[in-house]
This record gives sequence, structure tokens and C-alpha cells, in this order.
Amino acid sequence: MLFVGIDVSKSKHNCYIVDFEGTIYEDNLQIKNNIQGFKTLSQTITSICKNNNLIKVKIGLESTGHYSTNITNYLYDEGFEVTNFNPIITNNKRKGNTLRKNKTDITDAKVIATMLFTDNSKSYSPITISYQIIELKSLTRYRFRVVRQRSKAKQSIVRLVTIIFPELTSLVWSLHQKSIQALLLELPTAKDIANCHLTKLTNLLKKYSKGKYSKDKAIKIKKLAAESIGSFNRAIAFELQQTIKLIQYLDTEIKTIDQKIKEIVDEIDTPLITIPGIGYTLAAIIIAEIGNIHRFVNPAKLLAYSGLDPSVYQSGQYNASHTRMVKRGSKYLRWAILQAVKTVAMRDRTFKDYLNKKLAEGKHYFVALSHAGKKLIRVIFYLLKNNTTFVAQS
Repeated sequence: MLFVGIDVSKSKHNCYIVDFEGTIYEDNLQIKNNIQGFKTLSQTITSICKNNNLIKVKIGLESTGHYSTNITNYLYDEGFEVTNFNPIITNNKRKGNTLRKNKTDITDAKVIATMLFTDNSKSYSPITISYQIIELKSLTRYRFRVVRQRSKAKQSIVRLVTIIFPELTSLVWSLHQKSIQALLLELPTAKDIANCHLTKLTNLLKKYSKGKYSKDKAIKIKKLAAESIGSFNRAIAFELQQTIKLIQYLDTEIKTIDQKIKEIVDEIDTPLITIPGIGYTLAAIIIAEIGNIHRFVNPAKLLAYSGLDPSVYQSGQYNASHTRMVKRGSKYLRWAILQAVKTVAMRDRTFKDYLNKKLAEGKHYFVALSHAGKKLIRVIFYLLKNNTTFVAQS
């Protein structure tokens, strides 16, 4: 068998090629991050196998985000077996091999190649993966970034309103509701609101609140605006209007992404949708981050991948009883599990009782939630492994 370690970078990749007997064929093969470089690697591997009667090839590389995507897909298409390693593992392996503080691209490639034929090989990527899951991963992570961008914009709204009309928050339950967005978009300062005709202000609030805000609310807001200490600043008012427009655009973008996600999840026909409290978005994130469930031999492996397992600290006679969550692995999967368990506990009696049990034991809410999350991971593992629907326990 031939083992190929690849250290991935932006413009080039370093490759280290060795066989099962330790014979080194390439100790510093550099290829460019383009199609010609990929073909060079493929032709080199094929040539070595042909000349030395080697049948199987195992290729390993670090999961380095988007830099490793193209070469991984190319090697999959060429029929090679590709293993992705967590950078934390390869880093620890490299440090464990020497006391010197050495880190080079070729050293990393050699470490990866070595890990492929030792028991230290802890891969977490599947050999095969469906195109729907690849698309879901791209969509869900894009959605995550858009939602984060919207959250930052909403924080800016709070900051700007504090300058322009700080008293407004005392009269409304949220600055981000549609009626208040519409109000500030048309009348961005307290002075604008105070000078606005009462009928126009009433109609504006009533229209966008769907009748929840009446003339009484308009009178209160108008009166408060007339007495406001807020600054009349045209630049800040302009920024406020543009930020509201940005939020409205991002809202539309998120709805479009959610529709695309729903279409793909329907194609996959995942059993996760049958779990009460897990909708299309959370199901999509969980599926995308897990990938092929068959690469996890048991729920404990999946738990470790999500980073929800507790750390262990033992030295001599001391064995720590209270340790922190490791928080390694996929942060997106960990977030989705913790979000899902909240809604599942609202709709499923078994999860609700389990969460309440942990709270009754005196555990902090988030600690109890993580325990319920572990239980949910076991359920998810069983459903995906057996492709069966969720059945509530009586």
C-alpha cells in the first residue's frame, strides 16, 4: 500500500509519499494549487504504483477549510481514498515526535503520511459523501454567516437609536420588530417623529404592526419624541436607515437560503425531521456536519466529534470530578445540537423529564442542557444508522 501525506496551503501543496515498508518515493513533492498540479500528483502516484506493484493508495490531508476542498474533490473523482485529519491531532503528533520547535510544510506532510499507516490515524471524514450533503454544508454555513452579519447589524441599530432616540425602547418590546423598523426608516430621528402629523404616524404604526399599535401608541411615541434628549444628527440618521435596509435585505436572503435548504432536505428524506422540535434548518446543519453516519462506529465517536464530551483530568491519585466540555470538533454541529435539544424538550415528554431531572440534581441550566444534548446525539445516531423514524416513548 502507498501512503500520501499532503500539507495544504493557498497556492501550493507539499506531498510526502511512502509505502508500507517505509520506502520513501517523494519526500518533498511540491504541486501548484491548480489543475496541472493536481494532475501531476495523480500521475506521480499512478506511476509509482505501476512500477512497484502497489495496489492500494491512501491519501491524507488536514481539513483546512476551503483550501482543501478542491484537491479533495479532485482526488475523490480520480477514485482515491482520501482521509481528512483534524489539525489539532496532526499538530499534537508533530510536537510529540521531537523536542525541537520545528514546523515546516514538508514536516507536516510527513506526519500526515505517517499517521495513515499507524494506529494514531484518527480521521473524521468519509470516503464517500453525497452531493446533497456537500451542498447542504455550503448552504448551512453560508446561512450561519448571513445570520451573524444580521446580528451585528441589529446591534448597530441599538447603538444608533441610543444616540438618536434613547427613550424609544421604553415604549416598544423590541427595536427590531417590523413596525419600529418601518417607523425609523421613514422617520429616523426623534425630531422627525415629533414633527410628524399624528394621523400619518398612527397609520404607519397600525399598518406595519397589523393593528397591534393604535392611535394611543402613536400619541405616546410622539410625545416622548418631543421630550427626547436624542441628538439630531443627519449622518447617524442616514446610517440608521441604511442599516435597517441591510437587515431587511438579509432577512430576505435568509428566507431564500431556507427555501434552498428545505428543497435539499426533502430530497434526502432524512428521519431527523420526524423528531419533534427539529425543523429543516437544524436538521440540515446536523446532517451536513455529520456527513456519512457510517464513519462513526458508535454514539461516543459522534459525541466526541460534536465536542460535547467532557474533558478528563487525572494525575496520580487525583481524578477531577468536574471538568469542562472539550468544545473540539464541529462548532456548527455543537450549536445545532444545543439549539435542537431546547425545542425537542418542549415537545417530547422524555426529553423534558430528562432535562428537568438534571436540573433537579442541582446542575446549571447549560450543564443540564448539554446532558440532554448527549441523549439527543444517541437518538440521532440510532435514527441515521438505521434510517428509521422517531417514535416517542410513552
